Amino acid sequence: MATKTPLTGVNTFESTLGGLTVRGRAHSLSAWFVLALRLMMGFAFLNAGLSKLLGPEPFSAYGYLAFAVPENGGPAVGAFLWMANSAAFMAFVDVAVPFGQIAIGLGLLVGAFVRLAAFFGALMMGMFYLANWDVAHGLINGDFAYLLVFLAVAAFGAGRILGLDAYIEQYEVDGEPLVEKYPLLDYVLG
Repeated sequence: MATKTPLTGVNTFESTLGGLTVRGRAHSLSAWFVLALRLMMGFAFLNAGLSKLLGPEPFSAYGYLAFAVPENGGPAVGAFLWMANSAAFMAFVDVAVPFGQIAIGLGLLVGAFVRLAAFFGALMMGMFYLANWDVAHGLINGDFAYLLVFLAVAAFGAGRILGLDAYIEQYEVDGEPLVEKYPLLDYVLG
């Protein structure tokens, strides 16, 4: 009779949520794939933000929110119409979207504050998912898939893979690594 050996070692992971425990073992090449996802999303977001910022016309989300979102339908049309009709909110969005995309893209590309960047990237993709609502082919679309990519990048600590987060975490303050002195930084770095 064969005995089951537990999954332990460098390439294993385990999580318990709501009393359910899942375990897995990653292939040794997984780090490269996680790095590729981080860099892909970083480049995509940096490019999106720069094209909005440097485009021939000043970026404005008004037309999209006021006209395209209602045409798409979806569960949040009322909220997006409110956004479009609030001058103060539009002033915020028209700055936050391009600069946010640039900050997210740069953070992912250099591997700094990756979990924070991935959180805001996932939040942005969640908003895009609701705004681009099209369930003709099911509930899963590119926006939803990118949201999951951002969550995976955060979960796997992609900033520690050829990124600055590995160095930022170990920066010493009073002789103690930064992430040990301030454990909450583990939710921002990695």
